[in-house]
Amino acid sequence: MASLVPLALRPTPLPDLLQLPAVQHPNAAQSVQLAIARAGDKRLVSVGERGIVLLSDDDGRTWKQAASVPVSVALTNVFFVSDKIGWATGHSGVILRSDDGGDTWRLQLTGSQAATLVLEEARARMQGTTEAAGEDALPEGSTSPTPADVEASRALSNAERLVEEGPDKPFLALAFVDEKHGWVVGAYGLALETRDGGMHWRSIVGRIPNPGGRHLYAIRSGAADVLLVGEQGLVIRSDDGGESFSAVDTPYEGTFFGVVQGVSGPLAYGLRGNAWEQDGEGDWHQIQLPRQISLTAAVRKADGHLVLADEAGNLYTRASPTGAFLASALQAPTGLTGIVESRDGELVATSTRGPLRLANGVVK
Repeated sequence: MASLVPLALRPTPLPDLLQLPAVQHPNAAQSVQLAIARAGDKRLVSVGERGIVLLSDDDGRTWKQAASVPVSVALTNVFFVSDKIGWATGHSGVILRSDDGGDTWRLQLTGSQAATLVLEEARARMQGTTEAAGEDALPEGSTSPTPADVEASRALSNAERLVEEGPDKPFLALAFVDEKHGWVVGAYGLALETRDGGMHWRSIVGRIPNPGGRHLYAIRSGAADVLLVGEQGLVIRSDDGGESFSAVDTPYEGTFFGVVQGVSGPLAYGLRGNAWEQDGEGDWHQIQLPRQISLTAAVRKADGHLVLADEAGNLYTRASPTGAFLASALQAPTGLTGIVESRDGELVATSTRGPLRLANGVVK
């Protein structure tokens, strides 16, 4: 029987944002922007809401919208390894790649595909645990599952739930060491690795000691070291290029939103103005800041100065390794979400009102 509901009253199907390319907006430069990166020496690339990608070739003075982005989901982070090649992550488990400095992008992965990769890894892990824990591996007369069995079973259940729930988990951060090797991490402990520039991805959730599936908010990588930070004081390190990871004890139990290289070790920052720096002996020391406002971005400038930014638009600068972080007289009119140093040595930040150039004591 035909529906009796008048056409005018029938709900309009919601568009699939994974299938809907980003629309060109006349006010794109004032849109919510969530992250920023340098692409080579000249270009700045900013990403944010509704798949909007902004490009600047004049140190953040002017911006244009990217010509083609295949999705309309919010983009959470961006990373370039050269002036041409870069990646962006986003909601719905999106991973995008650009080969032309951010002008155009192509979709490499969605959340549904990511969940399938996590499930495949969990199944392989469960199979390997089952084979390793045969009758000969159990104490005589014991039928109790080992801790490895329990953890593998939990991981499999979580992975199956990921697949059932669909592509609703965002990736929040990414890092690459070159054009081939990189990682993306995100909500509920999601973590993937590629070794061929994103043509193929594989789950590394099982390598990371994060049994509670805490959110992973940031990742920093070097030639061999990889550092992850996240919820509940979570700090996880790899010293072998991501082949294995181990938990790092910290005295802080709140959320870390980001990490930057400090004097002799990482400096992790997060909720309510909490910032902790690890010294050369492995001990963590709390950094005192003038305000207890959540820290959302940081940058280490070419001259070695460290700058922290908070969600109220305040900036804090440390000019020497042994000095304190001092509040800057410069304050942005809105919360800052990302920050980089431009080619001319000034700071350019992303915010809820678009990219901002912080130069000569003036916000533009």
